[in-house]
This record gives sequence, structure tokens and C-alpha cells, in this order.
Amino acid sequence: MIPPAIQALLSHWRTHPLQLVTLLTGIALATCLWSAVQAINAEARASYKRANAQLAIGQFDELRATGSMIPLSRYAELRRAGWQVAAVLDGSLRVDGRSVRLMGVDMVAYPALPAITQIEQGADAPNPADILTAPGRLLMSPELAPHFQSDDEFPPILTSMALPPDLVLTDIGVAEHLLNRFGQISRLVVLPDQPRDLPPLSDIAPDLQRISPSAQLDTAQLTDSFHLNLSAFGLLSFAVGLFIVHGTVGLAFAQRRGTIRTLRALGLPMRHLIGIVLVELLLLALIGGLFGLGLGYFLAGALLPDVAATLRGLYAAPIDGQMSLRPEWVAAGLSMAIGGTLGASGHALWRLSNMPILTGPGLQAWGGGKTPARITGALGFGLLVAGILAFYAFQGLIGGFALLAGLLTGAALLLPIVLSGVLAFLQKRSNTPVGQWVLADMRAQLPGLSLALMALLLALAANIGVGTMVSSFRLTFTGWLDQRLTSELYLTAADDQQAEFITAWLTPQTSAILPIRSTELTHETGPLFLYGVIDHESYRRNWPLIDEGPDAWDHVLNRGAVLINEQLARRADLWPGDTVAITPRHTLPIAGVYSDYGNPTGQAIVSMSVLDEIAPGTQTRRFGIRITPDRASDLAQALRDRFDLAPSAVVQQTAMKAQSLAIFEKTFVITSALNVLTLGVAGFAILTSLLTLWTQRLPQVAPVWALGLTRAKLARLELLRSVLLAAMTAFLALPLGLILAWVLLAVINVQAFGWRLPMNLFPADWLGLFVLTQIAAFLAAALPAWRLLRLPPAALLRVFANEH
Repeated sequence: MIPPAIQALLSHWRTHPLQLVTLLTGIALATCLWSAVQAINAEARASYKRANAQLAIGQFDELRATGSMIPLSRYAELRRAGWQVAAVLDGSLRVDGRSVRLMGVDMVAYPALPAITQIEQGADAPNPADILTAPGRLLMSPELAPHFQSDDEFPPILTSMALPPDLVLTDIGVAEHLLNRFGQISRLVVLPDQPRDLPPLSDIAPDLQRISPSAQLDTAQLTDSFHLNLSAFGLLSFAVGLFIVHGTVGLAFAQRRGTIRTLRALGLPMRHLIGIVLVELLLLALIGGLFGLGLGYFLAGALLPDVAATLRGLYAAPIDGQMSLRPEWVAAGLSMAIGGTLGASGHALWRLSNMPILTGPGLQAWGGGKTPARITGALGFGLLVAGILAFYAFQGLIGGFALLAGLLTGAALLLPIVLSGVLAFLQKRSNTPVGQWVLADMRAQLPGLSLALMALLLALAANIGVGTMVSSFRLTFTGWLDQRLTSELYLTAADDQQAEFITAWLTPQTSAILPIRSTELTHETGPLFLYGVIDHESYRRNWPLIDEGPDAWDHVLNRGAVLINEQLARRADLWPGDTVAITPRHTLPIAGVYSDYGNPTGQAIVSMSVLDEIAPGTQTRRFGIRITPDRASDLAQALRDRFDLAPSAVVQQTAMKAQSLAIFEKTFVITSALNVLTLGVAGFAILTSLLTLWTQRLPQVAPVWALGLTRAKLARLELLRSVLLAAMTAFLALPLGLILAWVLLAVINVQAFGWRLPMNLFPADWLGLFVLTQIAAFLAAALPAWRLLRLPPAALLRVFANEH
């Protein structure tokens, strides 16, 4: 009995190949978008893990100074006292127009590194003494080496595949020279094997703080919010794709109702029937999932370079932008495809198992009616309320995403009821029989189209919400750059001595020279960068403060107060009137909070005198130069020629803004791509719903045709129906999208990145999206309308001969 039953059930796909293609496409698209995001996340996290292993980061305790740098004498004192520690000096270099991280380590004491081992075991292994003695060696990845080989000032280069991109490893003595930080150490690594009876750290070095690996802020922690947002968007895309699966499976079960009734009447047990259908769904999910994984791999490969550029630009994350096939995301993608397919088919399987044998075939027998609609509406309203309650109960990112999930799913479930109510209202006010029939027919077709319209609602809301967020960010970020980058030129000298010569030469030619001095501190909230400023109107007039006390700048420049960035303010809940412990010995009153978009770490601004008190000896190598804008290019070239500066050492304001905006645009490449893909999937859902419902439309269309409406008029009404439903859905998606944008800006963004953006409205973007939606709906209905136009009269007459 089972083999003939399998043959009978599978024959449906032979007679309805379009449904089979639709089902497999829905599974593939859902799996593609989800697996692409997960592949990108997996590749990024693997890069972080590989970089940490390559550099022994996060494996040992570290000693850090509460001030800026550790003096070499302190290192010597610890070693003489028996402490087994290794010195590290970190800094950044500008080479060939790009910024790279330079890491100098004590090669004798530092734990063995894979790059060193690889080079020592190579065929052209250098003499170990060459790395330790002048001029030393620079170790870097093969991709980075060409940028250094063109400059004779650098030591010889050794390449290794066991190093992250944009990082140079060398001996600490070489790093001192290249960074011009003689006698300074960034941090000390505490080695695992320490002798007994060590003197306490508080007796030898009370200014140093011991930090365990768990307390060290690594790149993976820093970028967790970025990957969480990406995963949420991938999950939304996955859900939109599953709407296609749900609708197609339900329709296939409805159309196979006659076959199922016959098999049951012949004696096939329900458990065997359910088992056959489950195996069928598993095979289809596996086929569609494998196809989706392949598409997702290529999509991830296309998007990863831009994501890598974003992560390097925002977080200095060591990600190389190369894709590799990883078993974990392949397994996760197939699991999501199978689980999603079974989940999308669960309702249809439940209805199948509970339907009486003698129930007639067709869509009317399969379901519909008012009771499911009331249940769906109640569930949607319940999810809305649950999302709001979860937001207030959990707060943070979890509460924010729970609110988003409740709003989106609740609104989607309420959509059919709202559309049905609107159509009923319009039907009552229609004065023509044709108009009343069209509206009544649209209401009758809502159960079959509701899932596609839900997918369209979610896709439009996501486009509006994310588009509003990105456009608001772009507008705010551009204005913020205009405030922050006020100097016409930005100069970086090679060392303090050159900086003095340049300053003396520039003084009579400029209106102001603004030194940019900073130091990195260790704070309870993570790394804290402390900046010192002089009293100049450029700061008083232009610096963007989002909250301030009275006479904020006077308190900072003359009374020892501090300005902190929004990230530090929100993490520590510190605002004007509070105090902040910059170091254990320096607690300062907060005069104001400034916006600092794109920066993941804490920052603070004090006067130069306070900076010198907290971190004496901070270098002065960077300057902002105020001149008339028309002289900027000539003066920049004169500085390069006179002091033999690299092109990147003198940067014009316009170039810096362009670079910042370019990084900004790359940041949202993947969200824009997912927006377009999600909208495309929703449009495809409408198309597949209309096509699969086509055969069920004939009993409703034939009587109207028999009453005198031509096939051309009916085809136009088919187009009108699709466009009108899409327009109504788009109209309802607008407020949902704006609520989504508010949650992203006021909740998710604050929790994930530490800053809040003002929300701006962009009606022109909505109009463009509305037009695009109408075009998609028109194209989706074009094929069914064309079929109706070409339908022979005999096919319409045949309807009256069948039992419908």
C-alpha cells in the first residue's frame, strides 16, 4: 500500500511543476540569505580567533599602566624582582596611504608565535640574531609586504601566512625606533611559569593593574553587536523566504485533498500518510537547502570584502575578506532549511491529520472561514503586547530584539484582518456591480494571498526602517564631520623634534595651530582615550555637544573639568554634574557629553595642563592647522617639500571627509544588499501565490465572464487587484517601518554601539519604494493576467460542467 501511495502523492509535482519550483525556490532563497549572513559571521569570528592565536592575545594576564605608557625602568624592576613578564609596544603606522598596526615584542621573553616558528622552519630561514639586532626584521603577511618594499627606510621584510592582515610584527627595539617611543612600553604579558614567593605587584609597581584574559576587551567582544544585528537581518530574510514555503505547501495539500481522501478511503493509515509527507518534505528541504547554501556561499563571497573593510575601519578588526567553506555554517544552514520547512509546514500537517475522510476536495474544504482569522488576529495582537512587555522586562539588546520580533510578527499576523476590513468598507461604498464583485473577490482570495502579503509587509517595513536609519545616520554623520573636522589641514610629524620645527615655521603663516595630543588609559568600561586641547574658538563654536552644563568649555579649559563621549556616558551612566575617575588618582567633574559616531571605545577631553598632569610626556606629533581654505592645497605641498613629509602626513580636510564617508558607505553595503534581496523575495512570493492560485480562480472568473465581462477586462481587473493589494500593504507598512526605525535608532543602536541618532524622515525614499512595490506587484500579476487573456472560451465553459 505504501509504494502506490508514494507514487500517487508524488504525481502531484509532475502535474504541477511550477509549484515544485516555487517550493524549492522558497527554501533556497530563505537558506541563501540566512547562510550568507552566517558564513560572513563565521568567517569574521574565525579571523578574530586566528589572529588572537597568532599573536597570543587573550591567553595570559597582562599588566597595564593607569597612565599612558609603562616606562622601561618599571619593566627592568619587575624582571629584577623575579617577575616573568614580556614587553609589548603597540602603535600605528601610515604606509603607502593606509594605516597598519605595528606590534613590537620582546622576542626573547615573549611566548612562541606561529609566525616566528614558520619562518624559522622555512627553507630560507634567517639567522635568529638578525631579528634581534639592528636593523632588525619586519614580519608581515605577503599581501602587506609590497606596501613596505617601496620604502628604503624600513628594515628587511620577512613574510608569513601566520599573521593577520594589516599587522606588522617586529622586535620591540625596532618598534621603538619606527614609532619614536624610546623607553616606552604599552603593556606587559605575564608569563604562565612564575617563581614562588614573588613580591606583591603593589609593592614594586603600584601604578600597574593586572588584567585577566576574561577582562580584556578583544575584537570578538567589540564586534558582537555588529554580528548580532547582521544575524537579526538574516533571520528576517529567512522568515520572509519561509512565507513562500508555507503558502506553497498549504496549497499543495489543498490540491491533493482528493488524492488524500481516496488513499484514506482505500485503507492507508493516517500515521503512514503523515510519515510519507514528512519524508517528502525532508527531501525537498534537503534539495532546496543545498541549493540555497551554494547561493549563500557566493553571496557571502561577494559581500565579505565590504564587510571586512567595515570591520577594519570601525574596529580595526583583523579580517582578511577571504571566504572558506566551514562545516559549522553548512550544518547550521541545512538545519535551518529542514527546521524552517517543517515549521512552515506544521500547520498544514496538523490540519491534514485532523480533517475527516469524507470532507470534499478543494480550497474551501482545506480551510478558511472566520475562526482561523480571529485566532490569527488574537495571536498577532498577543505578540504585539508580548513584544512591548518583553522590552520593558529585559531591556538591552535582548529587550530591543524581542520588541522588534513582537512588532513585526504581530503586525504581519494582523495584516489579513486589517485588509479584509478595509476591503469590506470599500465594498459597502461601491456603487457598481463590477466594483463590488472585484472587492468581494479580493476578500475571498485573501487567505491564499495573505502569506505573500505578509512577506511584502515585512520586506517593506524592513526597507523603510533600515533605510530611515541609514539615511538618518548619513545626514547626522555628514553634519557631525563638518563640526569635528574644522581645521583645513591635519599634520602628523615624524617625532617631537620635527613637530617643533614645523610649528615654528607655520606660526606666522596660519591663524591657529591646534595640537592633537592623546593617550590611552585603562578604565573600568574598557579602553579610554584621553585628549588634551587648547583654548580656541574652533572647539567652543563647533564641537558637537549633546548634553552640557553651564559654561561647559570654561569649566574644561580653566577649571579642570572633562568632556566625555556619548559611548562612555551611556556605558557608565555618567552625565553633566557627575564625576568620572579617569585614573585612580584623578577624578574629574563632567562638564558635557559629545557625540562620537563610529567610535566603539570611550573618549574624554581635558585641557592640556590636566593631560600633562595625568600622563606627562605625551607626544605632540599631530596638529590641526587653521588657514583660509583657498591656501590649503599650496601649504600642504609646501610642508611636504620643505620637511620631506609623506603625502599621507599632511591631509586636507576635504580628503579626510571623503575617506570617512567612504568608510561609512561600506558600513551599510550588506544591509542595503539584504534589503534589496528581501524585497525581491517578497515580490517573488506574490508571483508564486498568484500563479499557484491560478487554477482555483477559474470558478470565480467564469461566471462573471459568462455575464458579459470580456477576458481583456478581466485581465485588467487581475492587474488592478494585485496593484491595489500591494498599495494597501505598502500604506500599512509605512507606520510599521517608522516604528522599526525608531526602535533601531533609539534602542538597538544605543545598546549595540553606544550612541543614539536623531530620527529624520525621507518621504522621497518612501515614494520611490512605493513605486517599486507597484511595479513588482504589476509584474507579479502580469503572467496570470496574460494567461487569462489567452484562455480559450472552452476552458471557461468547462467550469460549469465540473462540481465546484
